[in-house]
Amino acid sequence: MKKKLLSTLLSVAMVSSLLVGCGGSTEEATTEEAAATEEAAAEETAAEETTEAAETEEAAATETAAADEGKVLNIYCWNEEFKSRITAHYPGYTEVDATTGTIGDVTVNWNITPNDDNAYQNNLDETLLKQADAAADDKIDIFLVEADYALKYVDTDYTMAVTDLGITDADLANQYQYTKDIVTDSNGVLKGVSWQGCPGAMFYSREAAKEIFGTDDPAEVQKYVADWATFTETAKTVADAGYKMTSSVNDTYRVYSNNVSSKWVVDGKINIDDNLMAWVENSKAMVDAGQTGTHELWSDDWSKGFYPEGKVFCYFGPAWLINFSMAADVEGSIGNQGGWAATEGPQGFYWGGTWICAANGTDNASLVKDIMLQMTTNETVMTEIVVEDDDFVNNKPAMEAMAADTSYSSTILGGQNPLAMYCAGAEKIDLSNLSSYDQGCNEEFQNAMKNYFEGNATLDEALDLFYKAVVEKYPELTY
Repeated sequence: MKKKLLSTLLSVAMVSSLLVGCGGSTEEATTEEAAATEEAAAEETAAEETTEAAETEEAAATETAAADEGKVLNIYCWNEEFKSRITAHYPGYTEVDATTGTIGDVTVNWNITPNDDNAYQNNLDETLLKQADAAADDKIDIFLVEADYALKYVDTDYTMAVTDLGITDADLANQYQYTKDIVTDSNGVLKGVSWQGCPGAMFYSREAAKEIFGTDDPAEVQKYVADWATFTETAKTVADAGYKMTSSVNDTYRVYSNNVSSKWVVDGKINIDDNLMAWVENSKAMVDAGQTGTHELWSDDWSKGFYPEGKVFCYFGPAWLINFSMAADVEGSIGNQGGWAATEGPQGFYWGGTWICAANGTDNASLVKDIMLQMTTNETVMTEIVVEDDDFVNNKPAMEAMAADTSYSSTILGGQNPLAMYCAGAEKIDLSNLSSYDQGCNEEFQNAMKNYFEGNATLDEALDLFYKAVVEKYPELTY
């Protein structure tokens, strides 16, 4: 702040010197200019002092929240994302090492177990079972969940209602409704909050679009993918130009599965929605025509389309996919060259997200509440995450302001600002058909259908494989 003030005063001196050399009525002009500049400097100083005071007040508030409670805060998660957000944006957090930090006089322990082979959930489940008998410093205070299995934890007593922490509906009024629906239990009780929104879009190669359609303009490209019938027809044109429409059938799966009209399980019986069978039909036709592959997501073959020589026209995903998972930091990739663009695609959808849950038995309720509020409702923090981390956040005013900000754009998307598209998509997400069986059923359905797509089973055989796998996983179900 002192440097800015000094810079302003030096500017005043320079202006004064220049005006003195102009003759005539320069003295009056110099006096007026200097007065105006000093006034601006004073206003800037006052604004900065207000900001510093607010930051000091926030830090003090977090220390207050951390006082008179447990002295160890245990956070369970599966990767570094939440830790990086806390480290960069939570007032008063100090990093000690890779798995430890402090908030006031509270030690923060990060228990990070990767998702591979369900290891995170297995570790979390085992520890939660011991929660009631654990020593205070060993209890889980916060744990994170993903949308696919959120209800597994939300519909239990292991998660606290946010109202029990003192968080009100008014506190969460600016959050997107779907992010609340995902962590609302069967009795209508909200059991978690998220800093993140994950509405999806279709990301396509600008160079491929120009080659195939003569334009890379999102509004024009959208006409070629406006619905599934148009999308599958366009896949033929794309293939004729030497490109795959998508890298894998799995790229479109979540778009279809997010737009079902019924749940996976109805009255204890496994139910396959018509929209999922539409995915099977369209995907089989595209595989047989050589317009897409059957690669697993995250595999090397799936990732080849991140590069021009991979010859893949489009991928589907939310902001985090394009920003963090498509090799944008690798020289020679399409993202690194700013070669992707975003459009709505055939249907709106979402993918992923991370929710913060308070564990019943925590002895740090006030601190947990403050973390939830600071990281998911503080508009300043939310805006920082958008600007600094290129994430889409769960705060409507922050996102709408950034969507209208002409200075904001995505380098990966060739200077496009996709936030208005994401905002509109987030408002339309419907989770009325969410169920606790979603993760298992979705995984087994894709696994079984791969046999059909690759010609190793008939459709009936693949369906039979699916039903048997689900019943083995959930013995209470029938088909």
